[in-house]
Amino acid sequence: MADEKESTPCTDDKNPEKRDHTKADRIERPRPTHLLQWMEITVSEPEKRTVASMKMQDTFIVYLVETRVTDPNMRGYGEGATSVWRRYSEFELLRNYLDATFPAIVVPPLPEKKASYAWQNASTDKFDPDFVERRRAALEIFLLRVAAHPKLCQDKIFSGFLKEENGWKEMVYATDFQSKAESRLKSLNAAFRLKKPDQRFEELKNYSNELQNNIANILKIRMRLCDKLYGIHKVHANYTRVFHEWSLIEKDIAQPLQSAGHYMDVYASSVDAALEEEEQYADQLKEYYAFGDSLRSVCRRYECAQYDLERAEDTLSSKAAQREMLAQGKTGGSFSLSGMKSKLFGSDTPEQREAKLKQLEEQIAQTETELKQISEETQVFVDAALRDIDRFKRQKVKDLREIFTNYAVMQIKQCKKGIAIWTSAKDCFSKM
Repeated sequence: MADEKESTPCTDDKNPEKRDHTKADRIERPRPTHLLQWMEITVSEPEKRTVASMKMQDTFIVYLVETRVTDPNMRGYGEGATSVWRRYSEFELLRNYLDATFPAIVVPPLPEKKASYAWQNASTDKFDPDFVERRRAALEIFLLRVAAHPKLCQDKIFSGFLKEENGWKEMVYATDFQSKAESRLKSLNAAFRLKKPDQRFEELKNYSNELQNNIANILKIRMRLCDKLYGIHKVHANYTRVFHEWSLIEKDIAQPLQSAGHYMDVYASSVDAALEEEEQYADQLKEYYAFGDSLRSVCRRYECAQYDLERAEDTLSSKAAQREMLAQGKTGGSFSLSGMKSKLFGSDTPEQREAKLKQLEEQIAQTETELKQISEETQVFVDAALRDIDRFKRQKVKDLREIFTNYAVMQIKQCKKGIAIWTSAKDCFSKM
């Protein structure tokens, strides 16, 4: 799932150290960069459960999350195999935690709760077996994407999600991640107050909007095409009934008519499996539609950090101006209590002015320290965010190329299947 791959050292017969296996065994192997290099993660066996309480019943689906260590040399980093049951709300809790804890990372999205952009005959029931199966596959992809990320995969809460069934929620809430998320709500309107926004993040917001618009248009067009294709196929079921009734009248050509009717029935029923398979590709596109929200979330966090930086700069500038005016024995141009006091009772004594200057100097020094820290933190955030966005874009190109290629292959297979059915029907007609 990830672009980053562990480099494999090449052999060199001219280098004696690389031929010395005894020496190589004494060298500690570098730890893999992500979990999928030494662990398998699967989500399987969706199961419907009902929990009764005093007032109501809660019905939900649980999924079996299984892990297995595949590299014998990595046994020290995890157990051989584990399995835990998780419901969708726990996946949501995990993602909310990751989103708040790693603000500079494009956190993978979860699959939708209810089906959207589905053709009219597709089931929208969240307990429908086909929908549950597609969600199971999407939840597995979510875990695989997190496990393939070099930073997210190292998080202890994520590791606990894979292994600790009891007490995991308490572990999450103990991190107090919710307060971190709430403290960033101010970033929603920060963009309207930024004086010096980074153009790269402005372009990223436009990019995420265009990505979602393009995918939404593709899904809408596909939905309309599926509706028409479903209607075209199902109308052929009428041929089955007509040919059957005709065969009862025309005894001489009864057999060819019945055979042709059979192929028409096969053609009519073949669309169900085809359109259900198409839903899987639609789910993969919906994942990248949701990635647009993840990108904008990173942009909002940048705006929050930039807003804090600009506010610190304004505070420092204001205090520096106060110091300059106080040194010159002036008061501010605007109304202030200290200015009114000076007019009524006279200016400050040299000792008082010196004390105020000293206090301002201390405040300026403290503000400069805070500004330096905020500036460094903002730069670290920007660098980390841009690196992860670049990683996301490379993965997006790879995934979308694979999705559309496989979709085209599937359409070609369906067309060939339709041609084969009609060819058989044509042979029946030629025997009449």
